Amino acid sequence: MRGPGATLAALRDLDALSAREAPLARLDPRAPLLVTLLVSLLAASFPRGEVLALLPFLAWPASLAGLAAVPVRPILRALLVPLPFVLLAALPALVVEPGAEGQAIAASVLLRFLLTATSALLLAAVWGLPALAWAMERLGAPAVLVTQLLVLWRYLFVLGEEGLRMDRARSMRSFGPRGRELALAGPFLGTLLLRSQERAERIDRALRARAFTGRFPALREWRFGPGAAAVLLGWAAALALFRLVNVPAALGRLILGGA
Repeated sequence: MRGPGATLAALRDLDALSAREAPLARLDPRAPLLVTLLVSLLAASFPRGEVLALLPFLAWPASLAGLAAVPVRPILRALLVPLPFVLLAALPALVVEPGAEGQAIAASVLLRFLLTATSALLLAAVWGLPALAWAMERLGAPAVLVTQLLVLWRYLFVLGEEGLRMDRARSMRSFGPRGRELALAGPFLGTLLLRSQERAERIDRALRARAFTGRFPALREWRFGPGAAAVLLGWAAALALFRLVNVPAALGRLILGGA
């Protein structure tokens, strides 16, 4: 499967992973969400060409994947969706600053993307977006933003499937490359927009008929207990150490000095 169909399948596989009863999912999602936010902020604080000092931060997504036994393939498929845009941001560094400096900047951009995107995808795969939305609201995020995020995530599959049905119908009524000309992209997207608007209106009427108040009820409530506090404090201390000390360089000096 290629194109939009592959993208939709990757997102659907990621959403299906959160339906598993992983023991790690019993942890209050506020703790891993805060750790992931801290990882992203600290990774962004490094100089633009830093690569080596960022490597220890990969311990966070690696620990999530290992403890929750998340399959690698769905995460890799989901990472391929935004990868072209990241490459567009990283490759100009090779032209603007040729040589080792440009290579270091491009590698740093890709590593930061890998670190932050993988961490976010693993959160969605282990806890699921509804649990993360609950955590965001408990941490002070505006309720309207959380509701829009949940609606956008669910409606993304509806809109994607509608586009796939239209593309399948166009393929069945055409031969070879006919029907896929660039000039027909405008009418195709316009029709998709009208259909999505009609579907959105039907969804809105269905929600109102069910007394929707603008907020989705939480399917589960978590308690921020000692386990969540230990995870948050332990990883915060480790991440602060990774930021203050270049761990790979320090280990290299220790090994070389001992040798």
